[in-house]
Amino acid sequence: MGSKLSVDESVRVLIVGGGFGGIAAANQLKSWGVPFILVDMRDAFHHNVAALRASVDTGFAPKTFISYSITFGDSFRQAKVVSIDLEKQHVLLHDGEELSFSHLILATGSDGPFPGKFNRIVDRQSAIQTYEDMVKEVQKAPRLVVVGGGAAGVEMAAEIKTEYPDKEVTLIHSKIALADVELLPSVRQKVKEILIQMGVHILLSERVSNLAMLTLNQFKENMIVKTDKGTEIATDMVILCTGIKVNSSAYRSAFSDKLASDGALKVNEHLQVEGYDNVYAIGDCAHVKEPKMAYHAGLHANVVVTNIINSLTQKPLKTYKPGSLTFLLSMGKNNGVGQINGYYVGCFIVTPIKSRDLFVSKSWKEMRQRMPC
Repeated sequence: MGSKLSVDESVRVLIVGGGFGGIAAANQLKSWGVPFILVDMRDAFHHNVAALRASVDTGFAPKTFISYSITFGDSFRQAKVVSIDLEKQHVLLHDGEELSFSHLILATGSDGPFPGKFNRIVDRQSAIQTYEDMVKEVQKAPRLVVVGGGAAGVEMAAEIKTEYPDKEVTLIHSKIALADVELLPSVRQKVKEILIQMGVHILLSERVSNLAMLTLNQFKENMIVKTDKGTEIATDMVILCTGIKVNSSAYRSAFSDKLASDGALKVNEHLQVEGYDNVYAIGDCAHVKEPKMAYHAGLHANVVVTNIINSLTQKPLKTYKPGSLTFLLSMGKNNGVGQINGYYVGCFIVTPIKSRDLFVSKSWKEMRQRMPC
């Protein structure tokens, strides 16, 4: 991708959302010399793959927020998209400004509970401080309950136990097996074994029944967590790791007839929103039959940028086909398990690939900035 593409003045790609898919698309367009604007409501990319560690490990949070403007300069706009006009080919920002586009990439991502997700509109330093404050709350709490035993929940429990082995950690999961359903049974079983080995108490097939009454992410002595099976657990802190939802507010009204049941956009094999040649969806907001992961968002970005280039140069479009699942779970800094292309891999592979730095150095490299020590 060394050569620059010569395009006329009518070409401008608008990327809505600066998550993993959005920054991958922006960097590739930048390499091609194709004019683009990246719009995100925050001033920094959040490497949320490492968000859970940032909530337990003092000083780690600065590594997880990377300035957009340093990398993208005038091609970045900090704003919230409030509506999309497909006929006039422009988007309306919250401050009343309109941005026109020839091609639109929707990369709005998903939202969920803190600390796994952080979608508040604050500056980079305030975002970092929010995580540093969470670390102090965790440090104060001798007993913690993690609600939800999907990928985020099991990683959260492992991060706490790795950093603070003496803390009492209970993981409550409403399903019969831990981690994500798409994973191999052997991977899910190993996750359970690792957590038990670490000393995590696990409650399966139980759902928290008094969540609305509990204080989240703050030290509060002797809270009682109740489940639908009548179990009661005394704890000093509750962390929620469930309920991820697609961020659809920017496009919901414009594409009301193109939405899947979860709010994601229905796309064809080229990742074009159904019925539109110049509108693409990538990452969590694309309705593709695969787990919603940063890794997949990057793959989507590759296909979409290639297709924009190919459409401008009259070449055939590239097809996206979900492959065999690659899914790695970091179980703290020194352990992990997962699968690569559908095959089981253990800690000797997962730890150096993911668990040690959770890909933060990769994101700083992609953003062409120096990571803080």
